[in-house]
Amino acid sequence: MSALFTLLPEAVGTISADSKAAILQQLADRFAGVYGLDAGHLLERIEERERLGSTGFGRGVAIPHARITGLQRPVAAFLRLESPVAFDAADGLPVDLVFGLLSPETAGAAHLHALAAISRMMRDEGMHQALSQAPGAEALYGLLSNVIDRDAA
Repeated sequence: MSALFTLLPEAVGTISADSKAAILQQLADRFAGVYGLDAGHLLERIEERERLGSTGFGRGVAIPHARITGLQRPVAAFLRLESPVAFDAADGLPVDLVFGLLSPETAGAAHLHALAAISRMMRDEGMHQALSQAPGAEALYGLLSNVIDRDAA
């Protein structure tokens, strides 16, 4: 779907969670179900990265990410939360948009380029507002894929 990472429609949705741990679990489960990966291993790797410092990006956005053996290219998932949840973000604000990224273990620059692209997209105020107000998963995916495809061109 993108030169930088794959985001499938099934990897996009709205969830209910009441803690950072619940968000990370649901993110790992979504990655596992959509991309055929092991949820337990994913959660372990995502939590390992989170212990290095919160991936709470600020302005209500988190970008949990990890490197995983066995992947051929970076893959992504996007979750909108029904209600904001504390995430230890740098600005102290709770999170309601979560953009997860998994990259191959050896994807040094590719991982960083994908994170940078996600970061740019999530910093855009218009995009942030559109994602927050989208009526459902299909609309969320449409917004994300249009921006990703546009930026890749």
